[in-house]
Amino acid sequence: MAAAAIHCGKAKPFPKMLDGKISLVLLLLLLAAANAAPSSIVGNLRFREAPQFYNSNGCPPPINPSTEYSSSCPSSLVDVAMTLDVAYLRGSMAAINSILQHSSCPQSIYFHFLASSFTIFLNSTISSIFPSLPFIIHPFDDSLVAGRISTSIRAALDRPLNYARSYLPRLLPTCVNRVVYLDSDLILVDDITALAATPIPFPAALAAPEYCNANFTAYFTPTFWANPSLSVSFEGRRACYFNTGVMVMDLERWREEGYTERIEEWMDLQKRMRIYELGSLPPFLLVFAGRIAAVDHRWNQHGLGGDNFRGLCRDLHPGPVSLLHWSGKGKPWSRLDAGRPCPLDALWAPYDLLQPAFPIDVDS
Repeated sequence: MAAAAIHCGKAKPFPKMLDGKISLVLLLLLLAAANAAPSSIVGNLRFREAPQFYNSNGCPPPINPSTEYSSSCPSSLVDVAMTLDVAYLRGSMAAINSILQHSSCPQSIYFHFLASSFTIFLNSTISSIFPSLPFIIHPFDDSLVAGRISTSIRAALDRPLNYARSYLPRLLPTCVNRVVYLDSDLILVDDITALAATPIPFPAALAAPEYCNANFTAYFTPTFWANPSLSVSFEGRRACYFNTGVMVMDLERWREEGYTERIEEWMDLQKRMRIYELGSLPPFLLVFAGRIAAVDHRWNQHGLGGDNFRGLCRDLHPGPVSLLHWSGKGKPWSRLDAGRPCPLDALWAPYDLLQPAFPIDVDS
């Protein structure tokens, strides 16, 4: 089980070197630690403080930013869960910014972040960007899934943190019965309250936009489909593809049905015989496809990252848009920095909180 949640704290400095004596091994360890510091991973990026957003009339009382979950949950309007990875931190900050900007009750949203490293750094960074944000960081133990992960078509999909969403019912306090899970490469242009209120009729424990025109069979290997004892898993249900980057989860029902354990069983089988290729998605499909509550497609205009093809730009799906999702290989911040943005990347840019390298004096 993961360690206790972290809400605040300060990083400790390196210890002093006594009498000028230090072993070569220790010196190498210190150098390695310095090279692995978060600032080197994110390229010394600096973020500016986000604007403060306030509740409209009729909203629940604002949540105190220092509030922590204990035996009872605050009366928040919406619980939101996201993973935090320093490599995707810029995207995460833009996503949070977009959620707050378009919410009628931004002070009544509680954020649950899952992180497997640099939790103190991430805590201080979020607090400096969003000083009034009610949030908590739940440390995720990579060892929960490290031995169950099989290599996939893209190395980025094999990081243990990609599988943390399967453990939300264990990591979040048991008083949290419903949570909206969101990836880091998206922005909302609508009020998250509407998404959080999605009905999840019994016996479903999950709601997400479904895409039944997708080639569902392509997500599993010929070995899977050729084995009757495996392919029968989808018998009696209309199994459709859904993207796990946007989900509304009934955690109470999930815990009762032991869905985390079911996902783990499929991952264990994958280690013995290869039945799928695409990271953390297929186990979700095996457990939930055809058994979820439908969400309008407006809440996941996905694929804007161009799938696995570098430089491929995508258009929006037909219909209204409430959420834009740059799933796939191309991320808007990378393409903007490289000077080769796709047209829709301009919709992400206004939510970017990156501090310019050379501040511009608008009064001069």
